[in-house]
Order: sequence, then structure tokens, then C-alpha cells
Amino acid sequence: MTPSQSVSTSDGLETVLDNATAAATRLAATSPAEIGGLLRAVASELDAHTEELVPLARRESHLPEGRLRGELVRTTFQLRLFAETVEEGAHLKATIDSPDPEWPTGARPDLRRTLLPLGPVLVFAASNFPFAFSVAGGDTASALAAGCPVVVKAHPGHPELSRRTAEIVTGALAEAGAPDGTFALLEGNEPARAALLDERVRAGAFTGSNSGGRALFDLASSRESPIPFYAEMGSVNPAFVTPEAAAGRGAEIARGYLDSYTLGVGQFCTKPGLLLVPASAAQRFRDVLIPEVEQRAPAPMLNEGIETAFHDTLGSLRNHPAVETLVSGRRTEDGVGPSLLYTGARQLVDNRQELAGECFGPVSLLVGYSDTDELLEAAGVFSGELTATVHGNEEESVVAPLFRTLRARAGRLVWNGWPTGVSVSHGMQHGGPYPATTAPTHTSVGTAAIDRFLRPVSFQSAPRAVLPEALRDGNPLGIPRRVNGRMESPEQG
Repeated sequence: MTPSQSVSTSDGLETVLDNATAAATRLAATSPAEIGGLLRAVASELDAHTEELVPLARRESHLPEGRLRGELVRTTFQLRLFAETVEEGAHLKATIDSPDPEWPTGARPDLRRTLLPLGPVLVFAASNFPFAFSVAGGDTASALAAGCPVVVKAHPGHPELSRRTAEIVTGALAEAGAPDGTFALLEGNEPARAALLDERVRAGAFTGSNSGGRALFDLASSRESPIPFYAEMGSVNPAFVTPEAAAGRGAEIARGYLDSYTLGVGQFCTKPGLLLVPASAAQRFRDVLIPEVEQRAPAPMLNEGIETAFHDTLGSLRNHPAVETLVSGRRTEDGVGPSLLYTGARQLVDNRQELAGECFGPVSLLVGYSDTDELLEAAGVFSGELTATVHGNEEESVVAPLFRTLRARAGRLVWNGWPTGVSVSHGMQHGGPYPATTAPTHTSVGTAAIDRFLRPVSFQSAPRAVLPEALRDGNPLGIPRRVNGRMESPEQG
């Protein structure tokens, strides 16, 4: 079965999952260097097809060409970054404890621990990033880096791009020597649902709405053998402006906020959905924002379904008695213009269920607070966020307690910046407490995303022949390892 075909029958799905299961065994025995080679091969082929893929993405997503070219660069960069990470080998966390008859808790046997791939992973592609979070996006890259076969459920928002990307990925993997079944594409909800319930699938990953992510998480948990399901479901991403920051650079902050919440027509999961400012400065923010919001041209959203859901949610917000509409975004044949709403912090606290929810699209809520006590109370409204942003001065007494409140509620804390822009790097955390994600201990962006698809196994007094190469004497893989409690570089192994 070629990746361009839609799997819509039980026989087709059986073939995909049988092949993925067989590939899992071979990939688990593949060296980090070889895995890195596979990732680099995919990156090179995607780069080579840029002039074909970008127009496809442009036609189906309505996103501008410059944005899509940048996103494809991001996609191939993260494949190469994962390649560097697995080639180094530290992600395996190889640990060796030699036998010690004098160990304080009793004689210690030979113990060797490492991380092994979970097996076939089912990835649900996202709509808002047709490259970076789709067929060859971060979930696919991190699962392949872990040594897991990947089955991708294509997003219906960009089917032609998904099929062509899958063909390129499959061809690159085959040319680089990957086992048959390392990668496959599914289309349609029913095949994907059946795959998620199938015992051959060992983990799932998703980027999308709260309702969709929670439904799939519940399905994965309902199996006879439940599996980890890593859903990134978006969030409100509140931003807070302290009194001194508002007084000293309010206009600059207001314009940065506008650029952030309207970026990508407000269709980023890290869009700042609320901005809390001192009530005494709220009119100054309004004076800056209203004319500039009104001047922003309408732009098309990703698809009709997303636009309909946006207007439904926006209508509920605008009709709430605690909300004032400052700018009502224009709807034209060219798309949707940004909206801006206003409420008070007390109203936000009292109506948290209605006002502190995500509205996926070009709208944000300006919130005025009376004093720093009310600011801290409002910060406690949020339960689980991908990001939280603070604009302030270090010396202000409210900064430390505000960060203490927010770090319990968000996966990434942004200081004097904006959350739209998720760097693919070693130190990135893109996740957060529920409902932002279903797995707050993990990230879906950055090299630590590999950890989601690995599981620890310890070998006690095992013969050399059964040990993974990462745990064998002599360090044949040449990777960093912890030996008898001390980290050793490959040169020391």
C-alpha cells in the first residue's frame, strides 16, 4: 500500500499495522547513528521538494507563502536537530551499576538501565501548521528519533499536501534503508479510531482542540491495555502587565500584544487570549489598540469549520454581559478581521468559566485590574496553560508572587516577550497542566519530546548477548553513560 492511498478498509489497516509491528522490532535494534541518518534523509528530501510542497500548502491552508516557507525550514531543521540528539546518545540515559556486595541497602547485583522505543505510534496531524505539526512534523520526528514506527492520521484540512508529504517521507526512508512499515498515512476518522484501539499501536500524539484531544485520550485509556496519549490541546495563554511596565512602556507593550494575538489570524495555540493591565492604564491601552486593530486587514482562516467555530465562540463572548466590544472584526470575502474585547478582573474572576476559555482565532480580551492583589487573584483563575507572560520590572514586589502563581499553571513562562514563537531547541517546554495537555511532564516541541516514546527497562545480571548495545561493556555505541553513579563521556567508556 502506498502512502498516498486512503486506508478505509479493515484489510488496509491490517496491512499498515502489521508492517509497523514488524518495523518496530527492526528499528529497536537500529543504532542511534542509523536513526540519525534516517531523519537527515527525510529532511533533505523535504528540502528538495520545497517548490512543490509550498504551493500545495498555500492552496489548501490559505496561509501566506512566506509563513509556509519558514515553517518548512522549521520542519527540516527539527528533523536534523533530532538526528544530532540521537546520534549523541544521551537520550537513552544508559546507566550501569556494577555488583557491590557492600551496598548499604544490601548486596547489589549487576544492574543496567536504558530507554527502549515503545513501538508503533499513531500521530494525529494538526490543521494550523501544515508542515511543522503535520505529516512530517514534531510528533513524527520525535517518534522516529525514539526508534518507533509512525502511522499518521492526515488532517482533512490539507489532504493533498498530506499525501504528497507522506510519499516523500516514505521514499526517503526506503532509500535510506529503513524497514518497510516505518511510516504510513491514514485518512478518515474511522480508520484512525480503529488504529488507536488496536493493541499493535503503543502510543498516540495529537495537536488540536480540547474536545478532540480529550475524546481521543479517553479512547486510548479505554483500551484493554491503555496506552499513553499525548494531547496538546491549546490554551488561553494569559499575559500580565505590571503597574510600572504599563506606566513606562504601555504603548510598546500594546503593539506587541496586537502583533502576537493576530499572528497567523490568531490560529496559534500560544496566542495570548487575555492581557491584564492596570485599570488606571486601561484607557491608554484602548487608545493605542482600537485604531490599530481597526486598521488590520481581514485574512482567511484555515478552513470553513474553524471559521464557523471561531464565530460561535466569539459571539458567546461578545454577548456576555460582563464584556464590552471595543472592535468588532470585519467579515469580508477576503476573510476575518481581528476583534478586541474588554472586561474587568473582578468580572473575569466571577465568570471564569465563560471568559477564561480559548477562542481560536483573531480575538483577545483586554482585562483591567484595580490593584496587584486583584492581579494575583485573577492569575489564580487559570488552571492549565501552555504559556503565561509577564511584562514588568524586576524590582516590583508583585513579580515574584505572580511567577509563583503562574509556574504552577503553565509550561512556559515568558518575561517581557510574547508566547507566539515556539523555538525548536533543547530547553523548550511546550506543554502544561491539563487542560493544556494530557501529559504535563512532557513537551511536544524540542528535543525532550523524544522522551514520550521511550520506556525504561532494567537488566539484572543479564548475559552480554541480550543487552542492548547501549549497556554493553566497552561502550560500543560511544555514548554518554552513568557508571556507578558518575557520568562518563564516550572517551572514558
